[in-house]
Amino acid sequence: MPRLTGKVAFITGGGGGIGRATAERFAEEGAKVVIAEIDGASGEAAAQAARARAKNSGGDALFIQTDVRERKSVEAALAQTIERFGSLTILHNNAGGSTPQDGPVTEVSDDEFWRVMRLDLYGTFLCCKLGIPLMIKSGGGAIINMSSIVALRALPGRDCYTAAKGAITALTRSMAVEYAAHKIRVNAIAPGVVLTERVKKLMAGAKDIEKLAQTHLLGLGLPEHMADMAVYLASDESVITTGQVLSVDSGATIR
Repeated sequence: MPRLTGKVAFITGGGGGIGRATAERFAEEGAKVVIAEIDGASGEAAAQAARARAKNSGGDALFIQTDVRERKSVEAALAQTIERFGSLTILHNNAGGSTPQDGPVTEVSDDEFWRVMRLDLYGTFLCCKLGIPLMIKSGGGAIINMSSIVALRALPGRDCYTAAKGAITALTRSMAVEYAAHKIRVNAIAPGVVLTERVKKLMAGAKDIEKLAQTHLLGLGLPEHMADMAVYLASDESVITTGQVLSVDSGATIR
């Protein structure tokens, strides 16, 4: 039997990279998947790809245009999720990312700081705030946040992104305690350098990321590697795993 049969997943930023790879794997494992993505073209393409991967697993995928920075947008997307699939049992807070505009705290702009905080941190907070009551009604489930290697080791020159991912790490642990009584597990994945299209562009001329990439013992990560960890955390195989920040980083944090 597929590992996610009977589960309903809401994946933010599901139009590309780690989010799209996770949507495809979830559908392949039998989950009903909502791809909550701000970009219409990539979101619909990801939904089509996920449906193709579902084959005879019982999985399905639906794209809903969503801005995780806006409460009304998230409320509407979650309402459509319940209307279409009847429940919510997996919340994968994947939307976010660093940009070349990031930098040292004394140099980076206030605008970049608040951009990262609104997208990465507030987006995660908001989806949890609105999604957890629906998960409780559904009998529990799994929240999978996206932290980062930069929350676990120093990466000078990315102070906005580091701050946001550090906060997500702390939020993951506190929510794991707060919602355990409702049978909700809360964990985070901390990737190293993952070769998404966005990261490939970011690496061009970015000496800090190039240096970090050199510490990866088994080569750089791929979106599929993060998706495989997400499947474990979403499945009943992780039934007593909660409050953990799991490094999927090719050994970079032990260098």
